[in-house]
Amino acid sequence: QVWLFVLSLIGLIPLAERLSFLTEQIAFYTGPTVGGLLNATFGNVTEVIIALFALREGKITVVKCSLLGSILSNLLLVLGTSLFFGGLANLGVEQPYDRKQADVSTGLLILGVLCQSMPLMLRYAVSAGEHAVNSDDSGLVLSRACSVLMILAYGAYLYFQLKTHRQLFEPQEVEDDGDDLVSEDEAVLGFTSAMVWLAVMTVITALLSEYVVSTIEAASESWELSVSFISIILIPIVGNAAEHAGAIIFAFKNKLDITLGVSLGSATQISMFVVPLSVLVAWVMGVPMDLDFNLLETGSLFLAILVTSFTLQDGSSHYLKGLLLLLCYAVIGVCFFVLRRRSGRDSYSLPPIFCSNHLQLHIVFSHLLCFDDS
Repeated sequence: QVWLFVLSLIGLIPLAERLSFLTEQIAFYTGPTVGGLLNATFGNVTEVIIALFALREGKITVVKCSLLGSILSNLLLVLGTSLFFGGLANLGVEQPYDRKQADVSTGLLILGVLCQSMPLMLRYAVSAGEHAVNSDDSGLVLSRACSVLMILAYGAYLYFQLKTHRQLFEPQEVEDDGDDLVSEDEAVLGFTSAMVWLAVMTVITALLSEYVVSTIEAASESWELSVSFISIILIPIVGNAAEHAGAIIFAFKNKLDITLGVSLGSATQISMFVVPLSVLVAWVMGVPMDLDFNLLETGSLFLAILVTSFTLQDGSSHYLKGLLLLLCYAVIGVCFFVLRRRSGRDSYSLPPIFCSNHLQLHIVFSHLLCFDDS
């Protein structure tokens, strides 16, 4: 099972790259703004599929940690590496970018961490005896209400991005040394072919993601690493491999607006859409997943957003900013490396309707045998 986990994890890397390539091909036909949104969406397809399979198996910890890790990876690792190597490659050149796009994304990220903090603070306030609640599942009700509001906020963001303020998210044209506009690449796939291959790659990604989810606990025990560390650090690094490479390439070319669009756009989508969607899907499946990511996880996310926001506030970049983001990611990684989570709080057994068919048959035959014996 450990080797199955490793091979499945490695197999997701080229799939992530192909998904990124196919969305870039589709962007030639849909335009840069819609194409960038598609790139962010299918760049996160690995995390989404892993979250769905983990929910089906009742592994709430894996869902929360993998989504949290994806946000941290995009904010600190992807953006930090891009700014660091982009700054080294352009030491004598100013690296400006448009702050407006970064301000919108960081504002949404702060709203997301606020919604995640409310159930956490409610739990601590009730446990300390400072307040009382109507029922034991008040935190769950609060999480579901916040999830609906987060999805509405993300919908407003999409309308803002695609309709009313589209010009803020359009990449600026870059001129070369000869003052000629850099020629754009041409599409090598047709729109229909790209969509078909995109569907095929998504199915294969789903298959490997199911293997990752089913074997993650065996890998955790074999390597003596916590499931939190594997979910927060290892899985997002693999899932964001294509975005990571693309963001670095754009930073090398001094196209930081595109780099910010990739990293911040992906983090915003995970925080404001995928996380609340997972809570609502879990609600439908009967899994009590909430937005309470625990103190350490929520604190790490809040500080990561805070550091990223301060790093991007002046509208220009250099390699030291990237180094600081990478060091922040390293500190968080070491913290979760030494972490050993107590089992029990974030595990849940699904109702029989969501179990596998052979397990349902086993339960039915067991009841029949017991009935015959009686």
